[in-house]
Amino acid sequence: MLALYNPGSRSRTWQVGKARELLLEHRAPDTPVVVARDVGGSGERVRIVRLMDLDPAEVDMRTILLVGSSRTQAVRRGDGEEIAWTPRRYPEA
Repeated sequence: MLALYNPGSRSRTWQVGKARELLLEHRAPDTPVVVARDVGGSGERVRIVRLMDLDPAEVDMRTILLVGSSRTQAVRRGDGEEIAWTPRRYPEA
């Protein structure tokens, strides 16, 4: 899992797109990315997108991006909420 804190702003607009481009060289396009904005604030919004669908225009300095590992999965719970999780152990080779 990779965390990017404060990854973009009005004056830093290209970095998120470049990060996505570099990550796609090493991660699958459907890798889950948690996009969390204004965490703990009144405008808190947390959602999960695929790496290939990450829109840099939706990322600003109040956003945290959590890019999943090769084993991270996004699943929809019975109540409809989507969550991302990563198994704690890797399979033995």
